[in-house]
Amino acid sequence: MSRRLDKMVVKSALYMSGDIDPSVPRPPPSKAESAGRHYLMAEDPRLKPMPKAPTLIDFFRYRFGPAAHLLQSARLALKNGLDEKVVLACLLHDIAVFGLIRADHGYWGAQLIEPYVDEEVSWAVRAHQALRFYPDASVGYEYPEAYLRMFGSDYAPDPYIDAEYQRARDHRWYMTARLVTLNDLYAFEPGVVVDIEDFTDIIGRNFKQPKEGLGMDNTSASHMWRTIIAPTKFL
Repeated sequence: MSRRLDKMVVKSALYMSGDIDPSVPRPPPSKAESAGRHYLMAEDPRLKPMPKAPTLIDFFRYRFGPAAHLLQSARLALKNGLDEKVVLACLLHDIAVFGLIRADHGYWGAQLIEPYVDEEVSWAVRAHQALRFYPDASVGYEYPEAYLRMFGSDYAPDPYIDAEYQRARDHRWYMTARLVTLNDLYAFEPGVVVDIEDFTDIIGRNFKQPKEGLGMDNTSASHMWRTIIAPTKFL
């Protein structure tokens, strides 16, 4: 029985890149290693199973956790009396970090949600990635002290980030994205517990949940949601 349950999980090149050089050939598993075993072509049994028609809240429960930072950020925006679009953007601004990939997370996160939210929300999620590196005295946003510790005092954003910031400064939704960075900066409070259920109504009004379930519908982002559901699927 244990042999039948023993599946072969093969990590993608992206998953391993950095720990190893993906351009260097790697030997395939030997016949002895693979005898009687099958490659995993379903959800990873080590992860909590997802419902057949998963909702955004299901992803928070089973794939984005712990997502205290996102929940605190949305709570802070709500507490500050901001528009529901800003609250939703705060709730979703780092979902790529929590569920998919850290690099260029604003772009990935925006792509994930574009079919389901108002364009202003996805734009703000994309733009916050660049804006967070640039202060704005008009709203009291300063360059995060944490970035000095994390990246060093000599760090400068890549040219594409600076170009994105310059474009965003004159955009009609600039302040939406700026408010995301502002409510992002102060959403790391230890001991503050927020439940995703607190945002059920806001999600219901502002997130177009497909009846088939995220990943099961036919949109430009469906494959990304399916990857989060089953990240170790062989093909």
